[in-house]
This record gives sequence, C-alpha cells and structure tokens, in this order.
Amino acid sequence: MSDLFDDKNISPMLLNEVKEPFDDKDYIYELKLDGIRCIAYIEPKGVVLQNKRFKDVTDIYPELSEMRKCVKKKTVLDGELVVLKNGKPDFYALQKRSLMGDTFKIKLAARKNPVQFAAYDILYYDGKDLTDKKLMERKAILQEKVTEGNGLSISRYIEEQGIAFFALAKNQDLEGIVAKKKDGLYHIGKRTSECIKIKVMQDEDLLICGYQPDEDGIPKDLILGYYDEKGELKCRGKVYLGVSKEERAIILQFAKKNTVKRPWFEKYKNAIWLKPELIGTAHFMHETESGGMRQPVWKGLR
Repeated sequence: MSDLFDDKNISPMLLNEVKEPFDDKDYIYELKLDGIRCIAYIEPKGVVLQNKRFKDVTDIYPELSEMRKCVKKKTVLDGELVVLKNGKPDFYALQKRSLMGDTFKIKLAARKNPVQFAAYDILYYDGKDLTDKKLMERKAILQEKVTEGNGLSISRYIEEQGIAFFALAKNQDLEGIVAKKKDGLYHIGKRTSECIKIKVMQDEDLLICGYQPDEDGIPKDLILGYYDEKGELKCRGKVYLGVSKEERAIILQFAKKNTVKRPWFEKYKNAIWLKPELIGTAHFMHETESGGMRQPVWKGLR
C-alpha cells in the first residue's frame, strides 16, 4: 500500500488566481509569502525537504535539520522556505541561498541568512493520510501535533475579511494573500478554486527602448526603460506577456524610421534599438534588487 511519507512524491496543491480580494465567511485568508514552496518530510530522527519539482534540497538548508524536534511522529507539511529581513520575506536573499553548492559557503550563509520553514498545511501524521480531511480539521491537527521553533513556524490566518487583509498586505509591500475554503480538501498536484491567490501588483509607464525579434523579425520581448532624476535612460527590464498582434504591428511600423544603431543597454543581445518615444504600461509585482521587474505583464501602449 502506498504511503505518503515513504514515497516522498507529493506535488504541492496549486493555486488559482483572481485580481481582486473578496470577503467570504466560508474562507480563511493567509499571507502569500515570497519564498520557495516546499514539502517537508519530518520525523524525530531527521528532515527531508523537497521543492515542487521533487528535488531534494535538504543539504542546502542545514539549519532546518533541527525541525525534527518539532514533531513526535512521522509528519508531512506543505509550506514555504523564506528568509526574513526586517520582518519581511526577502526573496533575493533566499534565491542566493538556493543556488549554493559549496558546503562551507552553505554553512556560513546558514548563520548569516538563516532560512525558515513556514507551514501552511499538514498532509500526513503518524501513518495517516490527512489530505481527505477538510482544511479546518487539518489546521487543528497542525496546531496540535506540530511545535513551533527550530526554524519552523505555523502560518497564521484570519477569517472572512479578505479585502481588509489584502489592503494591509499592500500597505506593507508584501506579495499578497491566499484565500482558502474552510471545507476544502487537499488535492495533490492539482489547481483548485478552493485555494486562490490575490497578488499585490503595480503599474508603471515605461519607454520602449527596443525589442528582441523572433525568427520572423516580429517583436517578441520588449525592452523597457525610464529616465531617472538626472535625465539618464535606465533599464527596467523586458516583458513578453500580454503584447498583442496589433501592438507588435505598431512597433514594427515605428521601427521603420526610428531605429538607433547604438544599444541602449549592453546586456541585451540581438536587439533592435529604437528611439525611446513609444510609451506603454507594464504591470508587475515589485522592483527587483537590480531595478528590474518581478513577473511583468504588458498592459498596453499609451
């Protein structure tokens, strides 16, 4: 008979997405943490961490081996790996940790930027598959059977007030919130309307400085920029999602008489560079450390 703990092949339940927050007495609301989704297989003698692609990442985060002290029986948790800076998740610090391979550097980083595991859900405890239990039953078991500390925390939630909670997340520059139906089951590896993310996004008007064409010469990725307070043209990054056929045609028409030879930004190769006169709006999560855009989507020409 298959056993969730021994098999270690759980793919996390996926989230649907909506644009606007909502209030509903049948839902709870949690913060959407800006980290890396992870399934934790914990028992008193050890911890195994798997990312959503089934890669064993246990050795990358040695500080989380102490989570074995948080349970008395074999346990499987769904959660998020995060690095906190000033009380907020820092995705870029976590990303640097996730790419490390040298054991000595990993140990140093574990002290400087320790990773924490925030538990959203409990899927298994002491030989029992809990995925067919309702969410609020699983939440109660999580609180009862798992002790916080040693790098492990349990995600808090509020009930009913999704709109106000989203406004709080936006005010604090957090990633967003997740709405979960109270009687929802856990559907391994499946996307469900019982679990909904609402992300905090922002818009910015930017100049089209150039584009990278596809094999037919059609604009594929738009390279975007802006003028800083000194009047210097700076790069904001590139975007490909959301660019319509009509807008590609307009950009091609503009390019016939408005190309420039010198690249505005050296890091982009095989680009057609334009006079920075066309303006459009990009929709993205937040600015990256390097001044780019996280998860950008093109909203359209102005």
